[in-house]
Amino acid sequence: MMDVSGFRAAFPEFGDVTRFPDARISFWVGIGQKTLVVDRWGDLLDYGLGLFVAHNLALQTQAVASSSKGGTPGAASGVVSSKSVDKVSVSYDTGSSTVDGAGAWNLTTYGAQFIQLSRMIGVGAVQL
Repeated sequence: MMDVSGFRAAFPEFGDVTRFPDARISFWVGIGQKTLVVDRWGDLLDYGLGLFVAHNLALQTQAVASSSKGGTPGAASGVVSSKSVDKVSVSYDTGSSTVDGAGAWNLTTYGAQFIQLSRMIGVGAVQL
């Protein structure tokens, strides 16, 4: 079963212990262990759990960054498809990077990978 060190080994981008303290990773590992059914995930459990943790850490980090700039932590926002500053405008094809019906899982690449994997094995996170 995945633990903090296993998560950091599989997802080295979360290796900074100041930005991503062990306690925060451990919290999300615990939530994932309670919601992902071992018998259904089988050998893919650790990878699915890692994606679950990475998704939630990324969202939590966005909330912290927003709060530090005076924003409201946890304020919902979708995938940005266009932006304009003065006379410069840019837009992206979000359809190629989002999963239909995945809702908030589309807010991070980890979430999109998690939901695709969970659909392939026939189950998402268990929710009551």
